[in-house]
Amino acid sequence: MVHVQHRFMTKPAIPVAAGIGLRSQHYKDVLEAKPNVGWFEVHSENYFGKGGAPLHFLEKIREDYPISLHGVGMSLGSVDALDVRYLTRLKELMARIEPGLVSEHLSWSSFGGEFFNDLAPVPYTEETLVYLADRVSQVQEALGTWILVENPSSYLEYAQSTYQEQDFLNELARRTGCGILLDVNNVYVSCQNHGWDAYGYLQGIAAERVGEIHLAGHTVNKVGDKAS
Repeated sequence: MVHVQHRFMTKPAIPVAAGIGLRSQHYKDVLEAKPNVGWFEVHSENYFGKGGAPLHFLEKIREDYPISLHGVGMSLGSVDALDVRYLTRLKELMARIEPGLVSEHLSWSSFGGEFFNDLAPVPYTEETLVYLADRVSQVQEALGTWILVENPSSYLEYAQSTYQEQDFLNELARRTGCGILLDVNNVYVSCQNHGWDAYGYLQGIAAERVGEIHLAGHTVNKVGDKAS
């Protein structure tokens, strides 16, 4: 993960440097060795409790390192109402940790109050854009800060879509003032799945809106492969 400072940000709360994802198995090593890492990113939902070991370790690590909060459960693209309880917990966590960045996925994972463990894509239409711009604006207002929105890794696309994904992200950022969390792996996976041009996608992203870059990996599963 890489963070880059941009002109529309008010202060460099996360250094312009590489960071890594913080997992529970890293807690003690980080506190004891204090590695030369610019910052850490965590999944927000893992720290929504009022106390306990995870929050204790995160607060200790926060004393020495900036933290980025990355969400997977907001379900921004859902037709369900925004989860006020979720936003309240996230805001409480932000007050304790004072993160440099807050991010969420351009996806949905709930319907009718039921949640599932996947991040489904949304149709890239003007109607969706208007809807999501309102949702992102509500979230930013509730949290009192701008957020980054991450491009999803998708396995299907909608026939109704009239925007290319990168253009949709650019326009969402322009209308709401949010930033873009550019996941390079997700770009590659989605482009492979749908036959999109990965280089064209990257060239089409509004670079001045990118506040963080994710670098990760993936597994190639071919039709007919047997599970090992």
